Amino acid sequence: MNRNTTILFVSAILLCLSCAETQKQVPAKKLTDFVDPFIGTGGHGHTFPGATAPFGMVQPSPDNGTAGWDWCSGYHITDNTISGFGQLHLSGTGIGDLADLILMPTNTEVELTHFGKPKDSLPYTSSFSHDSEIAIPGYYKVDLIDPAVTVELTANEYVAFHKYAYTEGQPSFILDLGFAINWDAPLESAINQEDAHTITGYRHSTGWAKNQKLFYAIKSKTAIENSSFVADGETIGTSNPVVGKKVGAQFFMATDSTKTVELMIAVSSVSVENAKANLAAHGIGKEFENVKGKTNSQWENLLSKITVETPQDSLKTIFYTALYHTQVAPVRFSDVNGEFRLQNDSIAKSSGWDAYSTLSLWDTFRAENPLLNIIHPAKVDDIVQSMLAYYEEQGRLPVWTLYGNETNTMTGNHGVSVIAEAYLKGLRNYDVDKAYEAVKNTMMGDIRGLAPYKEFGYIPFNSLDESVTIGLELAYNDWCVAQMAKDLGKEEDYQYFLKRSKAFKYHFDKETGFMRGKSEDGKTWNEPFDPKYSAHREGTDYTEGNAWQHSWFVLHDVPTFIALHGGPEPFTEKLEQLFTETSEISGDNVSADITGLIGQYAHGNEPSHHIAYLYNKANKPWKTQEWIRKILNTQYSTKPNGLSGNEDCGQMSAWYVFSAMGFYPMNPASGQYEIGSPIFDKVTLNVSKDKTFVITAKNNSSINKYIQSAKLNGENMQRSHISHKELIAGGTLEFEMGPEPNMNWGIQ
Repeated sequence: MNRNTTILFVSAILLCLSCAETQKQVPAKKLTDFVDPFIGTGGHGHTFPGATAPFGMVQPSPDNGTAGWDWCSGYHITDNTISGFGQLHLSGTGIGDLADLILMPTNTEVELTHFGKPKDSLPYTSSFSHDSEIAIPGYYKVDLIDPAVTVELTANEYVAFHKYAYTEGQPSFILDLGFAINWDAPLESAINQEDAHTITGYRHSTGWAKNQKLFYAIKSKTAIENSSFVADGETIGTSNPVVGKKVGAQFFMATDSTKTVELMIAVSSVSVENAKANLAAHGIGKEFENVKGKTNSQWENLLSKITVETPQDSLKTIFYTALYHTQVAPVRFSDVNGEFRLQNDSIAKSSGWDAYSTLSLWDTFRAENPLLNIIHPAKVDDIVQSMLAYYEEQGRLPVWTLYGNETNTMTGNHGVSVIAEAYLKGLRNYDVDKAYEAVKNTMMGDIRGLAPYKEFGYIPFNSLDESVTIGLELAYNDWCVAQMAKDLGKEEDYQYFLKRSKAFKYHFDKETGFMRGKSEDGKTWNEPFDPKYSAHREGTDYTEGNAWQHSWFVLHDVPTFIALHGGPEPFTEKLEQLFTETSEISGDNVSADITGLIGQYAHGNEPSHHIAYLYNKANKPWKTQEWIRKILNTQYSTKPNGLSGNEDCGQMSAWYVFSAMGFYPMNPASGQYEIGSPIFDKVTLNVSKDKTFVITAKNNSSINKYIQSAKLNGENMQRSHISHKELIAGGTLEFEMGPEPNMNWGIQ
């Protein structure tokens, strides 16, 4: 080796060592770095970008002040106006409510008589640029243009923290309790400035939830120099407390005292005293940056329950944002002393458990609640305890609970399904006898379609709208009760509810291959019939969809369902037609929820979420693999419109979390997960403190989407499902992937 060669060789080694040292110094990305809260704020995702702790009581977030379906969370990425920052928000629902307790910084005196008016008349709104927005788990930041104020938000389990940085003018902020969008409307509100640092009061309103009673306590670190109040369009001056239907105030800090204002806001459904107690326990003495860091660490710990390995960071962004969204709701509802308000104004109290509200059960029973059963079993027990408290008050399990109120939104009785699933999966840290009483009594009632269902064995279409969807869902609810009864040794109940669970057979029309509305005579179908026809919830046999989308809801007896079609071949032919049919929807009142269409399959709404997994039960698991990959690749992205439909309190994202890992709870209460097509090279699921379930996919790629073989704990596995017991026991599931279907794997 000559001298020049030696120099080059040594230089190359030194360069490599230098690069290696540089790589060592680059910190690994945290999982929270992959979360983008703006995913879902576009399209019809209906998510909010603001700050929240996992399952937190408060969700401080910007509100545009715009009415409309796509502003159900208060915010939409297409808007460039901020009307204020509310403390309560819904994540991805189809109905707009909350956005309660609006605060907004400003640096000039505003016209108070315009408070409580629509957006265009409000005197304190500001434009903003989306380029100035930052959102990470537990933190949000934006630069308001007029006034020139930088707003930062964070939150812990009970308290919202605001920080306003002013560049000019006199620092002040407004509180407008008359502000309302969409379904929300104030009934009575009050503001009481107790001292130079403390503001308390209440806001009672109606909307989707009819009896919302919100009490609040606000603490300002900087002394308030003077204040002005307004009630129902009339200025009150500086005297307070002030009470009215729509009240508001502007609070001014000393001009030269500070350029930064920090506020802490706590709420309660019970009383001002409870809000102050929540504030004292979780707000007073806490620093903004510390809260921001601690909440972000909480998110990091929860996201680390599932680690995925892939060279594609975009897939990690979609996955961890989805996992984040599955832990925003339900929300904590009980105060630090355990108290929470029921819709009849009685005060319940939890002891040793936390009460939860925002229970979107029609959506979440499918995958969101099953996911919580795996990664948050203790929280599931608390959710069941909460549902039993609502049962005690109203004599039936909740359908869709918002701020302690039963909204009766959507079909079926899926509080039944959620409790039965939790019980059957061994989560029983609650009164099991009371839980069984609740599921049985709920299904023995007469409301919500149960009276004709019990009389005829199905729901005749002339009895009520959405008869097919309701009947199919009640049949599943019955099956869930039957399984719980069987496990408890209640044989008579088991046989009774098992028989009722066959109700789906009455709706199946062999001639068309669809579930259809049937008359009271048990013979006549609802005519005329168009399987692509949609009418949004009125004058229809189907809920937010059509016959194509709602004819597949038989989760609990798929063999009989397949037999009704004439066997696996005609069944899968019909399934294939669903995905390949043209996507036109007919009708004059088409449901806006029909989105994310692949043929007539509508991934943007929950009734379609299990359908692709039905191929597994008809001996064509490779078709499940094919269509699951199609859905994963086309219905989710890293863009603000990266959800093909309403997030619905975690369900849309929970589908992705499960399906991306490679399995899905097609029938949640069965204790089985259907296998699809994993998109990650490796997934490590921490099922307990000392157990992991590891899924590997060798030769995995966008082309190699078909399972060639599988091993469970080192043993060849031929079936296309795994059990919940196998999952939580820990172990390994190994897939060999390939570009062509293996039509021999997974055949029953």
